Amino acid sequence: QVHVAESGGSSVQAGGSLRLSCTVSDTYRPYCMGWFRQTPGKEREGVATIDSGEATTYTDSVKGRFTIAHDRDNTNHHLYLQMNGLRPEDTAKYFCTVGPGFCAEDASLRPVWYRHWGQGTQVTVSS
Repeated sequence: QVHVAESGGSSVQAGGSLRLSCTVSDTYRPYCMGWFRQTPGKEREGVATIDSGEATTYTDSVKGRFTIAHDRDNTNHHLYLQMNGLRPEDTAKYFCTVGPGFCAEDASLRPVWYRHWGQGTQVTVSS
């Protein structure tokens, strides 16, 4: 059973930085991991993805500001999202997810590809 848990969400002022973390108890080989975000009444939006081959994909609105990374220890995989230059429009609940296979570039930003999701962590950016 794969368990996914996010942390690191907080309230910050515009221009600030946050680092989100995610722990995945086990995963596929190869795998694609990603960060998505969602605001009330809107669809879940892909933010950034990375796969076991180190390929990364970012949605246009975060390119140059956000960086996705991952590592592992003996037990778990860890996924990170470094967010710099935060804007009020980045306010959302951020979700970590994992699915089988390598990330399929822009297609990896669609939530349909993933099987396991965390409960999310809230990021609020004030102007």
